[in-house]
Amino acid sequence: MAILIPAAFLAGVIVAVSPCVLPVLPVVLAGSTASSSRRRPLAIVAGLVTTFSAFLLAGAWLWGLLGIDPKYQLKIGAALLLVLALTLIVPRVGQILERPLLFLTRRRVGDAGGGFLLGASLGLVFVPCTGPVLGTLIPLVGAHRSHVDVVVLVLAFSFGLAVPLLAIAAGSRRAATSLRANGQTIRVVAGVVMAAMAVVLYKGWAENVQTALPGYVTWAQNLVEGNHTVKRELAQLRTGHRAKATAASQFGNPSQMPELAVASAKVKAPLNDYGSAPDFHGISQWLNTPGLSLSALHGKVVLLDFWTYSCINCLRTLPYLERWDKQYRSKGLVIVGVHTPEFDFEHDVSNVRTAVDRLGVRYPVAIDNGYKTWNAYSNQYWPAEYLIDQNGHVRHIHFGEGEYDMTEHDIRLLLRAGGESALPTPKHERDTTPSGDITPETYLGYFRIDRYSGSRLNADVEASYDAPTQLPRDHFAYEGRWTVGSERIVAGDGARIRLHYRARNVHLVLGGRGLVGVFVNGGARGAIRVDGDRLYTLASSRRIRDGVLELSFTPGVEAYAFTFG
Repeated sequence: MAILIPAAFLAGVIVAVSPCVLPVLPVVLAGSTASSSRRRPLAIVAGLVTTFSAFLLAGAWLWGLLGIDPKYQLKIGAALLLVLALTLIVPRVGQILERPLLFLTRRRVGDAGGGFLLGASLGLVFVPCTGPVLGTLIPLVGAHRSHVDVVVLVLAFSFGLAVPLLAIAAGSRRAATSLRANGQTIRVVAGVVMAAMAVVLYKGWAENVQTALPGYVTWAQNLVEGNHTVKRELAQLRTGHRAKATAASQFGNPSQMPELAVASAKVKAPLNDYGSAPDFHGISQWLNTPGLSLSALHGKVVLLDFWTYSCINCLRTLPYLERWDKQYRSKGLVIVGVHTPEFDFEHDVSNVRTAVDRLGVRYPVAIDNGYKTWNAYSNQYWPAEYLIDQNGHVRHIHFGEGEYDMTEHDIRLLLRAGGESALPTPKHERDTTPSGDITPETYLGYFRIDRYSGSRLNADVEASYDAPTQLPRDHFAYEGRWTVGSERIVAGDGARIRLHYRARNVHLVLGGRGLVGVFVNGGARGAIRVDGDRLYTLASSRRIRDGVLELSFTPGVEAYAFTFG
């Protein structure tokens, strides 16, 4: 943290002088010149920092309290700016708006109180350029891992952002003070500027301002956030708090062959013992069962599977889990699927229930929307299997696909050690886990974007993109109009994606409603009808091959991540 705090502060300073601040800069200047109060610039920047930090750390919770979809945040902020602009242009509007607040303060809307409200509105519409520091903090917040370190770094970033903006605001106020004789004219001009920028921000035109100038502070960002030490510290922050061990080691050092007291006679199973398994935490709902706890499952062998229904790796694991459920449930095995969502649409319990029915999952499914059970196991993977013996101890851990024969072997060992001798003959099925040199999973939102080769990204606003004529292997690019969000992209006019892949099969998590045209190496492969939020197969072949995939989207279709097989 001794390294990351100053790095976060400097990252905020760099963002405050980068092209991404240009859409809000005229509002900061206009708002500061609208009053001769020395405190107004400080109030504006304080409001911006407060709102920006609060909604970065707890935006989903705050909007949930208000019953408003977070996607309207920018439009709400722009609407507030427009109202504040009207109070400058038409003083009567300001007098009407401040009447309900007269019992709280004697200050006019245009003074420090109005400055804080103006800054708070700016905090809703400000979309910072996402560098390594912010790109690490945002997904941690999204996964509900806002521990003290994350809060401190968000505040350090925000204060770094505040310093240059405060200097700019204070300078513009001093300049306006020398023209006091024209005070009302200045207020009207400032109001007009603010109103114009409110419309620009509401319409999503701000990215044209941002992309008109080159990234002239990229060198500074690379110097501060791209050095080896900061990268190492950010990687440690991403993988968990320093006091928290990794998923496998958090159960302690394994010991060999503990006795199973629940057996008819005390026997030992030749498996590692990773210690007591954490119980289920924060489960909001159960599917296929009234509810479970590990204490209620004492005497059973429990296989805990962390999964999510749009994950191709999880879907390829499901047939094995379903077979084991059928074969060994009557022998004492209980499989529990802990559904921990990766994308926003996977938080919807009705979507999960529909997927469970469609996929034929009959074993219990726990809805872990708050990541509480996930965090109790310090888990980091989809899928992840934790095999728990009859005494509640973790005896086998596996991350990802594959090694199904080994997992089944260990299930049988524990069942036998518990006194069950009449086990069905195991079925040795072909392992369908992809092998060989294939393209890795590719996320399209800016939180986890990698191997992107297109034009400059603009976060959370619709923008035009161009794709290069040649793409390196495993790279992709947007083309046409897209809104690039934290975890998804939403198609606008002429939206396309180009991807240079190596695999047998190409899958894509899609949402919304519409059509996706598919072209492989220039040849048309038909169209995919998108009718819900799930995984779709775009291309398949019998062998691994290189290919250039081009997709065309009707407006409104959402895309999340490519997976390959």
